[in-house]
Amino acid sequence: MDSQNILNFIATWFTYEMNNEGLTRTSNVVDDPTQETETPLRVNVDVLRQRLIEQQRKDRFKRTIILSSVVVSLGALTILTY
Repeated sequence: MDSQNILNFIATWFTYEMNNEGLTRTSNVVDDPTQETETPLRVNVDVLRQRLIEQQRKDRFKRTIILSSVVVSLGALTILTY
């Protein structure tokens, strides 16, 4: 690439990166009150607790898989080196 192509690339990149399109976007405002969704007034704590327990179980399972694969890999490397 010659210097002209490099300068064109840099100018294009700066133009693309400095575009303020993200700053001028507006949020979707609901003008018609019938389009608004109703939110529940109460939160079921048991459901939230069950979700938390499920997420913790999944995280524990992922950690167990990762740890066991590291141990097996280290064991295999140890066996292969002797």
